[in-house]
Amino acid sequence: MKKILLLAVAFSLTSCAQVQQTLNQFPQISSQVPGVGGVDIASGLREALNKGITQQVSKLTAVDGFYKNEAVKILMPEELQKVDATLRKVGLSSLADEGIKMLNRAAEDAVKEATPIFVSAVKNMSFTDAKNILLGNDSAATTYLQGTTTTALYSKFNPVIKSSFEKVGADAVWTKIINKYNTIPLVKKVNPDLTDYTTNQALSGVFKMIAVEEKEIRNNISARTTPLLKSVFALQDGK
Repeated sequence: MKKILLLAVAFSLTSCAQVQQTLNQFPQISSQVPGVGGVDIASGLREALNKGITQQVSKLTAVDGFYKNEAVKILMPEELQKVDATLRKVGLSSLADEGIKMLNRAAEDAVKEATPIFVSAVKNMSFTDAKNILLGNDSAATTYLQGTTTTALYSKFNPVIKSSFEKVGADAVWTKIINKYNTIPLVKKVNPDLTDYTTNQALSGVFKMIAVEEKEIRNNISARTTPLLKSVFALQDGK
């Protein structure tokens, strides 16, 4: 029994020493944050990311959330820029505008699927993730979300965008646009995958808006609207 007790004590001391050694690697964090290593940091960053999702991503789901936001508005894909210009030259501006509006409407529909995926990624953030984000650059949290959610978001967005195109007749409009363009003499015929293009543009818009909120919280003290955000991001200020 004595041997067992001695082994237990030795194991306990060794474990404590290993934890302390780990915490000592991050003196700025471990010396200033109360509680068990990094819990407050992770909670603060989860709160910041949730704020970004609530404040910014939710705006994109409204009617005109993409279409009337110049920062994320989806325009014609590069290969269709000539299509757009040519249609306008031949008096078909309204058709071109309608095509662009439908791309944005589909993105607005798709982004409604984003929140549960973001919530899961934020919930699963580790202490190491939190440390790297806190001491990272102005878009470190956004980069974390991109790395952990892009594949799942694409899988969710793509079928929604395809369905949205069908629902509002965008597939028919775009077929008309492309067919009209392809009948113009001497032009190079085009046939782009607009579902894939719009999916990727929607993803880009989502992360762009999260980055806006992240930068605001990191650089504007008044944007830290809770005690937790203030205490956690104060550590970042002194990094």
